[in-house]
Amino acid sequence: MGGWLSQLWWGGDPDTVHPVSGLTRRDVYAVQKSWAPANANPFATGTELLKRLFHAHPETKEFFKMIRNIPEDEYTQNHQFKAHVINLMSSITLAVNNLNQPEVVVAMMNKLGESHGRRKIQEKHFHDLKGVIVKMFIEVLKLDDKTLGSWGKTVEFWYKHIFETLKADETR
Repeated sequence: MGGWLSQLWWGGDPDTVHPVSGLTRRDVYAVQKSWAPANANPFATGTELLKRLFHAHPETKEFFKMIRNIPEDEYTQNHQFKAHVINLMSSITLAVNNLNQPEVVVAMMNKLGESHGRRKIQEKHFHDLKGVIVKMFIEVLKLDDKTLGSWGKTVEFWYKHIFETLKADETR
């Protein structure tokens, strides 16, 4: 779309970068649209994501006391694990849905950094998770390079604000 139609449809220039998030309206649209299939069955998606994380980075399973000593096929029977998966997917969904309000997302990510900092989770663990998410998105959702680029910018925006409070908690 070009010209005045873009202004009408997108609410402004779709390629203008938001100063807080670093995302364009096109990025936000691509992320929100591509998240819909993953969020169609959030428990299954979240469970698969965490299983992939534990396979790729077994040390991360140590952060999950509730499943630390049980076989993988029993994870989904554990109520605490289910609750964590639901919280994870709800947090991602809220962050995705509110990308048009980046200041709200900043507050959400700061809070997430604080809570994970108290659990001694470090930047490295978040980067490990990002690698697993990207691989899963490519394999399962078949995202194109442009959409993956939008996701990359989105996760960088989120991580910037998670790490602010994660680091603040590490220094205490």
